[in-house]
Amino acid sequence: MTDAPLVGPAEAPDLHVMSYNIRRRMPVVNPRSSDNWSQRMALVKRLLLSEQPTLLGIQEALPDQLLFLADTLGANYRFVGHGRRADHSGEHSVIFYDSRRLELLDWSQSALSDTPALAGSVTWGNQIPRVIVRATFRDTATGTVFLAINTHLDHVNARSRERSAEAIRELVDRSAVPAVVIGDFNADASGAEHRLLVAKEVLRDSWRVAHERLSEEWGTAPHYRAPVRGGKRIDWILVGDVFEVVKAAINVTRYEGSWPSDHAPVHALIRVIDTRRAP
Repeated sequence: MTDAPLVGPAEAPDLHVMSYNIRRRMPVVNPRSSDNWSQRMALVKRLLLSEQPTLLGIQEALPDQLLFLADTLGANYRFVGHGRRADHSGEHSVIFYDSRRLELLDWSQSALSDTPALAGSVTWGNQIPRVIVRATFRDTATGTVFLAINTHLDHVNARSRERSAEAIRELVDRSAVPAVVIGDFNADASGAEHRLLVAKEVLRDSWRVAHERLSEEWGTAPHYRAPVRGGKRIDWILVGDVFEVVKAAINVTRYEGSWPSDHAPVHALIRVIDTRRAP
């Protein structure tokens, strides 16, 4: 029996976009800790099986967690992206997509640095490599071609986050097709990083422009504590101006009182409204 979803599978012309930092598996954790992956993995599985997004940006997945996610989502889902270090190991910020609905046209991964083609490079003040994964899809139901970008910005260095936001914005500005930007930005939606990305409204915050919100405006990093209304919203889904946001949600679902992750996933149900600008 599948749990009741907050958003659930989308029917054309809608696309269900979801961003989820699943929290990396820590090597040493008290067996009774809320952070223990061996306890959380079954909850992550329940949540994903109920929601079944069309497009899913994952942050912080280690290789074994990535395999678990792929097995959970099943054969109809595929992913692009690799580890963020020079040898492609470490945490992954991959894009999963439902291949029954989305056709992958191309994809790439690059470092958020002055040398984006050099895997593992860091030049903007962050000590940990940060990356973007970008993929171009064709929606087989509507024919729409769009760019998807998934990222996880630095948790310490504000300069790195702002340079990263500028780099993402430049990619969106250069794109010939509309964009969807997914990620854990490690900055509140009131900050400079958000302002850089939504300047001139080429990208819009799905939470702010949604016709319907299916939840309260919870903080998206509750850290296994009670959700906080009006808390920091550091996980975002940003969409190009050809997209209408039908619904948006911040998912604070817990199972028997336990969180699947220290982050709350965010959702947007979107559809193309300006067919002249969406190839």
